[in-house]
Amino acid sequence: MSTFLLVHGAWHSGRCWERVVPLLEAAGHRVFAPSLTGYGDKAHLLGPEVGLDTHVDDVVGLLTEGDLSDVVLVGHSYAGLVISSAANRTPERIAHLVYLDAMVPEDGESALDAQPVTRQLMELAEKSESGWRVPPMPEQPAPLGLFGVTDPADVAWLRGMLSDHPVRCLQQPVRLDNPAVNAIPRTHIHSVGAAPAGVTRRPVLPIQPNGTAARVWELPTGHDCMITMPSELSELLLKLS
Repeated sequence: MSTFLLVHGAWHSGRCWERVVPLLEAAGHRVFAPSLTGYGDKAHLLGPEVGLDTHVDDVVGLLTEGDLSDVVLVGHSYAGLVISSAANRTPERIAHLVYLDAMVPEDGESALDAQPVTRQLMELAEKSESGWRVPPMPEQPAPLGLFGVTDPADVAWLRGMLSDHPVRCLQQPVRLDNPAVNAIPRTHIHSVGAAPAGVTRRPVLPIQPNGTAARVWELPTGHDCMITMPSELSELLLKLS
């Protein structure tokens, strides 16, 4: 039995994994899909002080307080930064890192470095009345949709869980200064459907930090593959268990 910890990306909540969790549990695994501070059941905690470090604390707290070990740690989109820093702090608890259509940072990089289009979002937020709230990216015509989701019912469900994203999350850097984190195996899962304008994917190095060849899988769908292709995503994750 493996333990999966699924970490959602910017603007989303833990609810985005609702179609994946039962499939992993049906295969006999433990699954955690928390909402990070400022989202879902923690939406009331959203504020300008919430940043990347806050979300790393959320994940590390769950790992340590639950005494979780041999964890398959999955980060979607922005959460590629979150799982990287969390693994840096608790490498002994992580069996595998999965970057799900995610930002893949280097030490000292922020979301602004890993995904430059976020700078435009931050600048818009700084000019807004709040000065710190980044609203979700708008729905676009098919095939882009809302984060790659185009089915009207799914779009409505997804829109209902989205929250603003604090600017501080885009500014704080990732810390990857623990050599032990380099030994953790990594897998990259790319959604290769249509991507919003300005969003780029950093090429995966052919050799990972642990010295093994990079493993890259692809899903022929949009960004939120946990909503559009949950069965196919679950099948890939189960290969790591």
